[in-house]
Amino acid sequence: MDDLRLALPSKGELEEDTIRLMAACGLRVDRTNPRQYTARVPAAPDVKVLFQRAADILAKVEEGSADLGITGLDIVRENAPEDGDVVVIMELGYGRCELVLAVPESWIDVTSLSDLADVAAGFKARGRELRVVTKFPNLTRQFLYRAGITYFSIVEAHGALEVAPSMGYADIIADLTSSGTTLRDNRLKRLAGGSILSSQACLIGNRRLLAASEAKLQTTKSMIELIEAHQRAGDYLKVTANIQGQSAEAVARLVMRIPELAGLQGPSVGQVFAKDRAMEGWWSVTVVVRKDLLLRAVEHLRRSGASDVTVSPLSYVFEAKSWHYQSLLEKIRGR
Repeated sequence: MDDLRLALPSKGELEEDTIRLMAACGLRVDRTNPRQYTARVPAAPDVKVLFQRAADILAKVEEGSADLGITGLDIVRENAPEDGDVVVIMELGYGRCELVLAVPESWIDVTSLSDLADVAAGFKARGRELRVVTKFPNLTRQFLYRAGITYFSIVEAHGALEVAPSMGYADIIADLTSSGTTLRDNRLKRLAGGSILSSQACLIGNRRLLAASEAKLQTTKSMIELIEAHQRAGDYLKVTANIQGQSAEAVARLVMRIPELAGLQGPSVGQVFAKDRAMEGWWSVTVVVRKDLLLRAVEHLRRSGASDVTVSPLSYVFEAKSWHYQSLLEKIRGR
């Protein structure tokens, strides 16, 4: 059976966060030599990891050198052919950044996209174009057109774009930012309504290759299931307490007085076999609640007579089916 080839980022924060995610999902990457560009996943022996530059992973998946890949959504949206074989399977929740328009701080009266449209019109009246420097010409051009700004020129560049306006080879920039610090350090400011794309790491796949191999599709399903369930688990905690009552049903009714604090489907109630006979009639109650409801859930259990309340993190929360896998099947079969 052919290995499923998974392309992962080879360096930087995206590599570190990806390796950390894989390990947290039970898919630890075994890379004995950091200079090696291949690795294995012990928990999935039929997966071969290929380390590539994040910017190259989309091309590797599109051409079929890799079946799956993890890269930035910004790279995919900018470069993926509309009729190509690459599909975005799921977003992964890290590597977050935003592709934004930014103008010099000295443009005091320019604070919004509509103000920028006025600037572009003014430039046109004077016989020149608004120059926009970016590494993302396609996304930037489409965004400006949708905003009704049609008189501009794109200056494609790489490296530090923030210096372009001060050096005079562009008027504004369209670039990625996470905190905005670099923009401020270079006396640039974001425009209201000027967010082109919210990006993060994503899992992509080659639909043609996956459709042609049931084995690769099933391996992909296993990976999706683990990642999806691990991501979902991050929103929940397991709360367990001992409550005294006449019966399991009576204790359950107490806990279920506030449904949103009574677990995903309801509480699990089991008898406590007490070491001391004087402590008989106690029941162990377990509920799974959202993290933002933890203190309310603890207080609710206390009011229900609880003692010895413990809280545990969850590794996985699986639903009745994997929605990302179902979506992938639709993308493959609907082609």
